[in-house]
This record gives sequence, C-alpha cells and structure tokens, in this order.
Amino acid sequence: MEPETAAKLAAGIAMGVGAIGPGLGIGIAVRGAMEAIGRNPEAANDVRNTLIIGAGLAEAIAIYSLLTAILLIFLG
Repeated sequence: MEPETAAKLAAGIAMGVGAIGPGLGIGIAVRGAMEAIGRNPEAANDVRNTLIIGAGLAEAIAIYSLLTAILLIFLG
C-alpha cells in the first residue's frame, strides 16, 4: 500500500473512531439532562448550563480527531 493511500485511510479511521465517543457521550448527557429537568423543572437553568459546558468539552475530542485527520492527509 502506498503511503499516501495509507494516510488517507488512517485519516478516515481517525475521524470515524474519533466521532463515535463524543456522539455517544453527548447523547447520554442530553438524555440525563432531559430526565433531570423532567424531575426538577426549577433546576432547568443550572442543568442546561452544565450540559452546554459538558457538550463543549466532548466536542473538543471530535475536533482533535479532525485535526489529526487533516494532519494525516496533508503531511502523510
């Protein structure tokens, strides 16, 4: 296999695997937040703020995967 082809394949795998974790994590977090708001509607603002911060941190992992994929494509 040529190095350029291997780099593109590795970039695709990096993005695929790197998007699974944050996708699952954000889905579980949103489910938990919705359940918490359903049980205690008065705490909706606090739950929402915490959810947004947590989702941003989870998305950072996907951005790291994107950066890795871009580096593999252009430097590989």
